[in-house]
Amino acid sequence: MRRMRLGLVAAISTVALTAGCASSSTTTAQAPVATTTMPTATASTSSSPSPAATSATAQALPDGYDASRNAKADIKAALAKAVKEHREVLIDFGANWCPDCRTLDVMFRSAQVEPLLQKSYVTVAVDVGQFNHNLDLASQYVNLQTSGIPALVVLKSDGTLRTATNDGSFSNARTMGPGQVSAFLTRWAPRGSQ
Repeated sequence: MRRMRLGLVAAISTVALTAGCASSSTTTAQAPVATTTMPTATASTSSSPSPAATSATAQALPDGYDASRNAKADIKAALAKAVKEHREVLIDFGANWCPDCRTLDVMFRSAQVEPLLQKSYVTVAVDVGQFNHNLDLASQYVNLQTSGIPALVVLKSDGTLRTATNDGSFSNARTMGPGQVSAFLTRWAPRGSQ
């Protein structure tokens, strides 16, 4: 009987993980709506970056969520770079196991989104593991309880919070398209870079 219960718990957990990466979810595709009170895509069929930006992408976009990275140091370095380059910092809180996070990564590398990221943002991917890694850091910017993952945060180059997706608008990125991601990034891009 005990083994049956443990098996049932494992099955339910597996279904919950594959159903989405959200703490709260939406079921319809909608444009992301961001909140500004706290610091926080149908994908193209190919995960390859556009040929024109292949070498720049390798340097500009993080390659997944690396649990071994020092996220605080990465954010500090991104802020320093953003000051020099007159860009904002985009922090992407997520995990490699999350299908919505992987979908968003594909959209970040799409022809519609990638040029905007490279022009307006210094991007940092922060691994939250199974919601057990970098949580203190995440809580400085976003409420993962309401945002789910991926959760996006935009900081001015001076570290001031511009927006965080506390509403969970990216937690179902699989239902979104590059146009919706681009609209969010355009909205929060530094003035004059759009």
